[in-house]
Amino acid sequence: MPTPMTTRPCWVEIRTRSLEENFRFLAGLASPHAELLAIVKANAYGHSLAVCAPAVVRAGAKWLGVTSVEEGIVARALCPDARVLIIGGVFPGQAAAAIQFQLTPVAWEPWQLDELLAAARAAGGQPGSVPVHLELDTGMSRQGAGINDLAAVLARFGPGSRLRLESVMTHLFAADEADGGATLEQLARLDEAMGRISAAGLFAEWLNVGASATLLAGQARLVSDLAARYGMKAMLRPGLALYGLVPKFDPAFDSDIEPASLAAARATLQPVLLWKASVAGVRAVPAGATVGYNATFIATEPMRLALVSAGYGDGLTRSLGNRFSFLVRGQRAPLIGRVSMDQVVLDVTEIPGVEHGDEVVILGAQASESGNETITAFDHAEAAATIPWEIFTRIAPRVPRIAV
Repeated sequence: MPTPMTTRPCWVEIRTRSLEENFRFLAGLASPHAELLAIVKANAYGHSLAVCAPAVVRAGAKWLGVTSVEEGIVARALCPDARVLIIGGVFPGQAAAAIQFQLTPVAWEPWQLDELLAAARAAGGQPGSVPVHLELDTGMSRQGAGINDLAAVLARFGPGSRLRLESVMTHLFAADEADGGATLEQLARLDEAMGRISAAGLFAEWLNVGASATLLAGQARLVSDLAARYGMKAMLRPGLALYGLVPKFDPAFDSDIEPASLAAARATLQPVLLWKASVAGVRAVPAGATVGYNATFIATEPMRLALVSAGYGDGLTRSLGNRFSFLVRGQRAPLIGRVSMDQVVLDVTEIPGVEHGDEVVILGAQASESGNETITAFDHAEAAATIPWEIFTRIAPRVPRIAV
């Protein structure tokens, strides 16, 4: 037998069982008020669409949310029976592929609907054969039809149209604010828009509103009540929570008013992704030695340094140099010098026995004598002045994702 090809020691482990358990927990929080659409867009938040989409379907997900038609085609091959929602909408020339692969588009511009109509006509589609999720702008000023611009959009769903209004959706831009004021204002605008849609004689099966923060803040009932007012069913779209992280609320809930669902999530959700590398070599350097580009670190005493095969080409934030730590042998090892494209250097002077091949945890937990040491995506985000979503999605494609 041929010898297996070895790879550069920088990889991501995906715990599929944790992902499945997270989905089931979130589905339980939503029940009986709402159905869940599992967000696997942007390569499952950097976790791997190929690994994560089948896992959430195994856990019971009937709907998957992806960014684009291209990503939807991949999801369709992975999960033939799932409903696949194209959250980023269709772009010129993509409508035929969306119909061919039975993808469900989000749309809000008249030209998007016109392209879908033309593609449906060319494919010989029957009236109502193409389901569409109509997105409304209720205050984010990003994607979605304005409430005062609905007439032109709704006209595309008239009698005999090949398009079917399956869902109305909007995005709550401040669901992670504990006072909930902005969310209530958005839901009021959505209620007004739903009144106009109803007055136009149109009905949608689903009201698709809210992501992880909405669900964990215990607001599924709000969405469900609004949906019921128009004879619809509610749908929520968990993303970050699906991968085991609880969004931080700003300002934080007081402990005496924190929703029980949020406390339960903190106790139950399990991180899905672990990012690891290994020590490529260890060297001793004298006092006065410089480390990395531009000598941003100078040893003030003799030190032992470990070279690690991970850099900004793998998705590490370059600004972590001289201000972050990774885990080696269950202890935090400071990252010294600048982050290079393919490598970093750790100070292991105070960690006995570090040697070539030792596991390094960049993101995740590692056992220590006193328990587990953990580096979270929030730790990375705080050090890099960003958010966990960016930390996950910037992990480069060259870093293999391995289901464990």
